[in-house]
Amino acid sequence: MGLRGSKLPEANVILLGLDNAGKSTLLYRLKHNASASTVPTIGFNVAMLEAKKNRKNIAVTMWDVGGQDKMREHWKSFHQDAAAVVFVVDSSDRARMEEARRELEVTLRSEQLKGRSLILIANKQDVNGALTTTEIKDTFHLRKICSDRDWYVQPCSATTGFGVEEAFRRVVQLAKLPSESGAMKENIKDTVHYLKSTRRR
Repeated sequence: MGLRGSKLPEANVILLGLDNAGKSTLLYRLKHNASASTVPTIGFNVAMLEAKKNRKNIAVTMWDVGGQDKMREHWKSFHQDAAAVVFVVDSSDRARMEEARRELEVTLRSEQLKGRSLILIANKQDVNGALTTTEIKDTFHLRKICSDRDWYVQPCSATTGFGVEEAFRRVVQLAKLPSESGAMKENIKDTVHYLKSTRRR
């Protein structure tokens, strides 16, 4: 039975990061457990995966959005309904760390991503000279920029498969399903407020 036929709780997860960070390779590895040589993503790739959260099956839709400069202005179109943000960093590309940090900071300022968990994937750990997760935490000032959300840094190599399964497990664990998110509570609060105000009239 495919995912289409089932009405599992759904989590939309956005996969962001600079071009050449390894997002598409990571997605391919998650879906097929194999390595693939990919070309830069123009637009986006999408994959649906099944997972277990709190002992229940859920459907996770991963949106891998292109990371080139001209694509980044479109990232915000994917913010709405995101259950978590996965930001992939090429740990071996020290020259672009600052650029990656700036893009992540801009993304996390989005009103639509308020309170959403961040899973930062420190990819390409198999490359000599790659920054460690501690160095990446410090470089990205994660304690400061993620003070109002859950976050986690996962070392990984999308080409060898190291850390990929753990990364996905962490994403599932930290993703906010619609039923768990504050949006639902807010709607209920608004409805209650509206009912009270109409009663007064």
